[in-house]
Amino acid sequence: MSVNITLIRHGKTAGNLRGAYIGKTDEPLCPEGKEALVALLQQKLYPTSEGMILLSSPLRRCLETAELLFPGVSVQVVPDFRETDFGDFEGKSYQDLNGNEVYQKWIDSGGKDGFPGGETPQQFQQRCVRAFSEQIKSLPDNSHVVIVCHGGTIMAILDAFSDPHRDFYNWQVKNGCGYTGCYDPESGLIRDITPIREQEEH
Repeated sequence: MSVNITLIRHGKTAGNLRGAYIGKTDEPLCPEGKEALVALLQQKLYPTSEGMILLSSPLRRCLETAELLFPGVSVQVVPDFRETDFGDFEGKSYQDLNGNEVYQKWIDSGGKDGFPGGETPQQFQQRCVRAFSEQIKSLPDNSHVVIVCHGGTIMAILDAFSDPHRDFYNWQVKNGCGYTGCYDPESGLIRDITPIREQEEH
């Protein structure tokens, strides 16, 4: 027995377009983000909605993505699937923060230090993993769950549950893309992980 898992990163927002740290900021999808999702939808990259269980981060960009990709499907909001709280860096881009000593110290840590005024990587990853574990326990065997969330949330889940294991930063995905896999309740791991990505134009 197993559970099919699909993890999808939300479409682009205005903050994404300018390369800003957008965590708790509740931005909607921008017009370009919606257009890109429609284009991906036309490539038939996503699972059909029949019989799926649809979960989402509570943030607007994820709920709008879920509605656009899976119209008419009831969405269950999971609060702890929200993105990292970037604290003092929230809403700012690399260009905005360039020359900031606190930001440079964070960069020098390899991203391992906590965000000033926000979450630590450990706090963020632990809540994402805990939320996923709680949700997966309640799912019936052979069900298909689709989770629309954030790039960081996907990275945290797959860092904890992937088999074979790959570290956090190896699971980065573009907006609208993600992964499919199969969760094995016996091992507690996600196997047969396959990327969902935009098809190359020739």
